[in-house]
Amino acid sequence: MDLYRISLWQLFLAGGPLMWPILLCSVVSMAIIAGKLWYLRRINIDMRGFLEKILEKMKRHDTKEALKICENNVSPLANILKAGILKYDRPRPQIIEAIEDASLYEVPRIEKNLNILATIAHICPLLGLLGTVTGMIRCFQAIQVKTQTLQPVSMSNISAGIWEALLTTVAGLLVAIPTFVAYNYLVSRVNSLILEMEKTSIELVNFLTE
Repeated sequence: MDLYRISLWQLFLAGGPLMWPILLCSVVSMAIIAGKLWYLRRINIDMRGFLEKILEKMKRHDTKEALKICENNVSPLANILKAGILKYDRPRPQIIEAIEDASLYEVPRIEKNLNILATIAHICPLLGLLGTVTGMIRCFQAIQVKTQTLQPVSMSNISAGIWEALLTTVAGLLVAIPTFVAYNYLVSRVNSLILEMEKTSIELVNFLTE
């Protein structure tokens, strides 16, 4: 069988049953990565400009308008700042507590599904390794059957097992490597976003408690 002349479907079938969970992992991984990139782009705003608009309204004691700006924005930062603005006339500890409570709800939404990507990146090479083991078992089973019947063992008898061993390993790595790269990129983006949100929230607290 010429590797460059067979279809991807034939390669997939030659990889054995463990190709199915690897395929499922690849589909889930792509869906999460695409969804996460879209979500981060959707909530990406100019935090400095957004805060300045709110502070401008608060300087004029126009709390309702400041809250309206937050309500018309889809960013998690807007909900966090809104929680602080609602407590603008309270002591500093209460404002900070309100912001922290809002963060406890918003931050997990930003980090959602990242743990699934990490899991996929770790289990796909293991699935490939398991496929290698099952493929080698098929090879030895074929050899055992031939030797028990006193028949010569040829490469064609064990080729199916070798195909399974190699293809599952390759498939597992092909899914794991880009998933791991995407996971690290997304974690970096998320951590940077959370840090900027924390800085912006602190600036609001400092302004409200001056």
